[in-house]
Amino acid sequence: MSDQQTAIREVTPPAGGEPGVLAVEAADFRDPRLYDNRELSWVDFDDRVLELAEQHDVPLLERVKFAAIFTSNLDEFFMIRVAGLHDQVDAGLDQPGPDGRTPSEVIDELRRRLLPLYERQSRTVERELRPALREHGICIVRLADVSEEERAALDERFRRQIFPVLTPLAVGMGRPFPYISNLSLSLALLVRDPQSNLTTFARVKVPKEMLPRFVPVGGHGATRFITLEELIAANLDALFPGMEVVDHGMFRVTRDADFEVSDEADDLLEAVEAELRRRRFGEVVRLEINADMSPVLRRELTDGLGVEERQLYPVAGLLDLTDLWQIHGVKGHADLRDPSWTPVTQPRLHGEDGARVDMFEVIRQGDLLVHHPYDSWSSSVERFVEQAVEDPDVLAIKMTVYRTSDDTPLVPALIRATERGKQAVCMVELKARFDERANIGWAKSLEEAGVHVVYGQPALKTHAKAILVVRREGDGVRHYCHVGTGNYHPNTARLYTDFGLFTCDEAIGSDVADLFNYLTGIAHPRRMRKVLTAPTFLRDGILEEIERTIEAHQEGREARIAIKMNALVDRRCIRALYRASQAGVPVDINVRGICCLVPGVPGVSETIRVTSIVGRFLEHSRIFAFHREGEAPSVWIGSADLMPRNLDKRVELTAPVEDPTLRDDLLDTLERCLADNTNAWELQQDKTWKRRPTEGESRSVQRELMLLHSARAAESHPE
Repeated sequence: MSDQQTAIREVTPPAGGEPGVLAVEAADFRDPRLYDNRELSWVDFDDRVLELAEQHDVPLLERVKFAAIFTSNLDEFFMIRVAGLHDQVDAGLDQPGPDGRTPSEVIDELRRRLLPLYERQSRTVERELRPALREHGICIVRLADVSEEERAALDERFRRQIFPVLTPLAVGMGRPFPYISNLSLSLALLVRDPQSNLTTFARVKVPKEMLPRFVPVGGHGATRFITLEELIAANLDALFPGMEVVDHGMFRVTRDADFEVSDEADDLLEAVEAELRRRRFGEVVRLEINADMSPVLRRELTDGLGVEERQLYPVAGLLDLTDLWQIHGVKGHADLRDPSWTPVTQPRLHGEDGARVDMFEVIRQGDLLVHHPYDSWSSSVERFVEQAVEDPDVLAIKMTVYRTSDDTPLVPALIRATERGKQAVCMVELKARFDERANIGWAKSLEEAGVHVVYGQPALKTHAKAILVVRREGDGVRHYCHVGTGNYHPNTARLYTDFGLFTCDEAIGSDVADLFNYLTGIAHPRRMRKVLTAPTFLRDGILEEIERTIEAHQEGREARIAIKMNALVDRRCIRALYRASQAGVPVDINVRGICCLVPGVPGVSETIRVTSIVGRFLEHSRIFAFHREGEAPSVWIGSADLMPRNLDKRVELTAPVEDPTLRDDLLDTLERCLADNTNAWELQQDKTWKRRPTEGESRSVQRELMLLHSARAAESHPE
């Protein structure tokens, strides 16, 4: 359809009306007020994370965790998204985006919004979390607070363990400003020579990659700590003997960590390794300093690093609060944490007296749906691969690896499969951001063991989550598949909410087999039998579902769209949802992070409701549901968000869930997400997010699903 559908104007409200209400005239979906900025919407998401650190009814050590997550989220955001904005400005590509802002304007707006968030985080940590931790015996103390005996022990620890790994770097004649590595925490110093009276700038890196950031006071197992940087600062005379340290402060540099691999790269492995080496030397995009740093030190840093004022972020308190994970990890204190949760075995996978079931038999009886972390990863996905390795009738095992862990049993299982004479194929995505080095290591190990390893195409990331098992049965073969919404990563499977579909549906099995052949061979992708794949067919498939739902509503049938994802950015999909709303179709969107759609605009998006859940587990699953009266609901799960990068630049896989019981489970989860009033925010017409008030019965989707899965497990396997 044409973009000439809807135009918006601000109208003078009637007496008593709200000012600035958006009204609809004859038509333009290109109006920038119909779109939020992707980067600014992401900042709103991290704001929601920070709110959990501020929330008093969240257990104390979980608040500490959310404060750490807020910082680590920001780090990646600056390394990738903000770095990209600076790249656009440097390249002269400072054109307005769909929301009407240029990249340069976004950079300035980001700083304006982020500085208050920095202040809130510091205030929360310094005025609330640290005093509350102290009440429970977990203290981050100053040197002035320790006893003489403890101080002597700390000085001895400095002499033996810390001093040997420190390297002071001075700036002066023949000594250029030192290279500052990405995300390193450093002391900036002014050092005076008493003999010449000359003052020199110097830098000392805080070696927290090798030593704990929070140094225990009182030996192993202590819950009193002093920061590593304070201990170094108290012993600077050992680093600069005979000199006078006249000033010092803390700073931290963030560099551009994104990279592109040429579409023409002949050797993808070699190209990615080369880019990893170059990543260390990316341009500076952010400089964090302690807020009370002297103007002289500040000028030395900004001049030496070549940063602008808008790249400078003063912090009132400790820098680099990602290290609060160390405090969160102190032993004991169960009363300061969320109640423990142990994933349960999916009832159909629970054998008598704890015996293992035959997963292939279970799948032949009917499709199986697992929902992590409520359902166990080890007794479902890992067991599926283990049985495939052990089964003499299994001929081939193929899987995609986007992100995984060092201790995953899945990749070694492929090596064992090869040793047993099976064909094992692993599609390793070398360009999975920040997991490139680990994936290169796994790829080399797999190749050395004889596994067929492919890296996909330089122009595309393979983000699809799929395992294919080819099993000999009778006089033919049967395909058993797992299609997931999350990575094959046992650690995140305990922290992220994700769905996985096990099926031996003939059409889906053939589709997944064709997808692997496309990834490992050379061919043009074709329309699949049942599944939707990107970058060729997924967007069109979703748009077709939306249009069919609009048509059903126009025919007088009840119709509704309900979708759950991590991010909604794609303009074509947003415009289709606007058209659905204009037709009167109710649209419910549950999005964890970025949402560029604007709900509630009269005449454009009045029937659209957008909610976000940020809680104990990271909401990561993708569900697309389309209700049309007279038809079975059309429900899909898969790896893709509705973002241009997913739909145009990645290999993605989305599969239909056709079993009525499994479909109902997915729809039930969607409804629970939409009803949550404990950890839910609602997106407003003015592009702000408001915490949903708890009115009436308290609803928490994550709490409800833990109880539901526990009850199912108890019912299927009573003690």
